[in-house]
Amino acid sequence: MSSAEPELLTINPLELKFPFEPKKQISCSLQLSNKSENHVAFKVKTTNPKKYCVRPNTGIVLPRSTCDIIVTMQAQKEAPADMQCKDKFLLQSVVASAVTNPKDITQEMFNKEPGRIVEEYKLRVIYLPPPQPPSPVAEGSEEGSSPRQSLTENDQQNGSELTLTFLETHDKSSEARSVIYRLTEEKVGALHQSNRLRQELELLRRDICKSRSGGVSFMFVIIVGLLGVVLGYYLKST
Repeated sequence: MSSAEPELLTINPLELKFPFEPKKQISCSLQLSNKSENHVAFKVKTTNPKKYCVRPNTGIVLPRSTCDIIVTMQAQKEAPADMQCKDKFLLQSVVASAVTNPKDITQEMFNKEPGRIVEEYKLRVIYLPPPQPPSPVAEGSEEGSSPRQSLTENDQQNGSELTLTFLETHDKSSEARSVIYRLTEEKVGALHQSNRLRQELELLRRDICKSRSGGVSFMFVIIVGLLGVVLGYYLKST
């Protein structure tokens, strides 16, 4: 494959890295990315098929999509002396038709013939040292000392300051909630009073309308004016 030809699949990573631990099954993953508009068939081979399990080892990567492959190494009795591995993997890819499904993939599809482009990637296996366990917590230098006794004076002082700050914040929050509750009650009471005055004013207006044929009494005019002033005061206060 020349450098001018576009890649059918992009592989990440290009190495299979296993954190080796004796007598333990270990897995790593590969991601195949198809950035073309073609359906791409792939097949994975290894020089040591009894040692590894590849799922899936064949498949179709749709256009502008990805496919994840899990490679599992069977449990090994012991690590090699130099932590070097000579096993290798070969990933082959070729353009497939849109109607091809994974069950239709055969070895003949990856045979190099005139007019057929078969891309091949060689992946090597790398053994990594196993993860180190966390370091144990250092014990006190004095015999019989407990975690409570190992607490320094500075830690105790910091703890006291944090407790005091928490209590002050809690008191301020309680006071603020009390003020909000009282203001809410006053506002609700004002709204009830305003609604009651509106209802009385509406009744007076209805009485005035009924008595228009006989004229409006001076007393009604005064009462309506007073109620209007009171209602305006309460509406302004809310």
